[in-house]
Amino acid sequence: MRIWVDITDASAVVFFAPIVRRVEDAGHTVTLTARRFAGADLVLRRYGLGGLLTTQHRGGSMGTRAVGLVNRTVQLLGSASSGRFDVAAGSHASDFVLTAWTLAVPQMTFLDPDRLGRSNLVNVRLVDEVAVSEAVPVAGLASLGATRDKVFRYPGFKEEYYLHDAQPDPGALARLGVERRRIVGVVRPAAAPMRVPAAGGAPLDEAALVGLLSGLAGRRNLTLIVVARDQEQRRRIQALELPGVLVPGGPVDGVGLLAAADFVVGHRGVMLREAAALGTPAYTLSRSAGPVEASLLGDGRLRRVAGPDDVALRRKDLRTAISLPRDPGLFVDRLLALARRRSRRQRLGRLVQDSTEKPPPPLV
Repeated sequence: MRIWVDITDASAVVFFAPIVRRVEDAGHTVTLTARRFAGADLVLRRYGLGGLLTTQHRGGSMGTRAVGLVNRTVQLLGSASSGRFDVAAGSHASDFVLTAWTLAVPQMTFLDPDRLGRSNLVNVRLVDEVAVSEAVPVAGLASLGATRDKVFRYPGFKEEYYLHDAQPDPGALARLGVERRRIVGVVRPAAAPMRVPAAGGAPLDEAALVGLLSGLAGRRNLTLIVVARDQEQRRRIQALELPGVLVPGGPVDGVGLLAAADFVVGHRGVMLREAAALGTPAYTLSRSAGPVEASLLGDGRLRRVAGPDDVALRRKDLRTAISLPRDPGLFVDRLLALARRRSRRQRLGRLVQDSTEKPPPPLV
């Protein structure tokens, strides 16, 4: 079979990479298209994946976004129209959905549980199958127009699937000069843009995290590794000069750190879900929670904290810090089944059409 996978950003590369590997190992052909956005092209190279790079994501006003949508849809139509794909998969980008629908390519779109909204109202009606974590309530999907027959609610959450093949680097801490005999906590500040106080200074969410850091800093046998979002945030936290707090000056091996850490603290986001998937105790300062975070809070894999005393400062028990792996082969089977189902339906449609056509008049 010929399968088309559309990449919208770097996180989509990480998610689809193990799916692509399994599809190719099964003898199928995969064509990748990728939007120039959020470093997707760099991550593609890191994973050894090649693809057709399309126009960069356009932000700004409604008009600017509309131009970006039209431009990329035209590019995708030009590249995919000759593909004769059996099935397509992507992460609910409107340009991808419109292109696959126009070309009558059966498609599965993966919805982000944290970004369910009006932008999905059209997309979920055009796709053949909607894949979403079972943590998302059915009622929320129905309000978007996703009928029960097209919704695939998979168990767990996406980080569990793409980390299935992960082999965390045992030297991740040593490369940062951290002794493994110490208790190690990874701290992930919230992403920009933030809410900033009228008087200026650090964003409010970051200020709450700094308060927690200050309360934990200097505790006996504890090292805190702050994985900053950008250089400006890195400089702000380094300027605090908190004892026992390390702020790496560049990119780090996130999965290696999370697997080696004894706990992880943040607000919301991928790192907390990755920690939960790896079996590392995770804490959130956020008072709100998306569907997946709410599920993790419910089963105790994520805990809320208000201050430093809420964090358990102890070594992680490796016997209990094992999360059940989720094989991404589940999505491969689902994609191939969708392609076969559509192909079978098309063949039946042609048979019905042939049987209802009137026979040609006899020759005289």
